[in-house]
Amino acid sequence: MASPLKWRMEEDHPITEVGIDEAGRGCLMGRVYVGMVILPDDEPPADSLWWQVKDSKKLSAKKRAMLRKFIQENAKDWKVEYADVEEIEKDNILQATIQAAHRGLHGLRVRPKMILMDGPYFRFYMDPTTDEAVSHICVPKGDASYIAIAAASILAKEARDEWVSEVAVDHPEYGWEKNKGYGTKQHRDAIKEHGVTTHHRMSFLKNLLG
Repeated sequence: MASPLKWRMEEDHPITEVGIDEAGRGCLMGRVYVGMVILPDDEPPADSLWWQVKDSKKLSAKKRAMLRKFIQENAKDWKVEYADVEEIEKDNILQATIQAAHRGLHGLRVRPKMILMDGPYFRFYMDPTTDEAVSHICVPKGDASYIAIAAASILAKEARDEWVSEVAVDHPEYGWEKNKGYGTKQHRDAIKEHGVTTHHRMSFLKNLLG
């Protein structure tokens, strides 16, 4: 199946690349999750499910769940990490996301030589096994450019959605099982009516709460 996404950045001189993407950065509540995926060394055949991987937001829940399982079973390596509300409030959402990404990179079994980071900004990463900086490139809308980043977006979103569904059980009035913590009208109206929870990011609610 043809895909507009690239298998890897370094086509002529392939090195071990890891794609990284996050889920939940713009939400009013909860953790931000960061996924990372190292693809197999060899480009797969045209009928492989790898070519069906794309930005998680463009996939149905059923397709996303199927691809998540496929990625976890077939990637050379993968990891999902998160930053909780306390870390987000203390260090801001950008720094918390990058710190979660660094923790995830520490946990990989396979050591990458290149980091493909979705978005416009990343802080250089030191490989603890070599004490050397790993090269990185920031790719705005990277989940529409590289399969590794798109695969990472699927793992991050699936992990975050699972967590949100768990905490939503105790707070049904906010509709988190549907809005996933984003600032929908339902969510904002519920905050005004019922107040905030320990899961809310107060720094994100300044304008709403006055």
